Amino acid sequence: MPTDDELREIARHTAKEKVGFYTHLAVYVVVNLFLIAIWWITSGPGSFPWWIFVTFGWGIGVAANYMGAFHGNAYTERMADREYRRLKGER
Repeated sequence: MPTDDELREIARHTAKEKVGFYTHLAVYVVVNLFLIAIWWITSGPGSFPWWIFVTFGWGIGVAANYMGAFHGNAYTERMADREYRRLKGER
């Protein structure tokens, strides 16, 4: 059973990851809105929306960051528990 200090450290680490995700998401939204505005001003809606490549590519990174921040620790803990049981010879 983890001690209070260990739980506090885990909570601090998890909170940092989540804040990092929200920061990443905010930057993603602002930069992509800026790129769309540049496209709109320079080319207009009748031209090819080149910003979709940036939005899509960077969106994959944002999704990966989300998975790591909100589901990564649980997955890591399950894998560590599974490996621990395997090493002890349990199933």
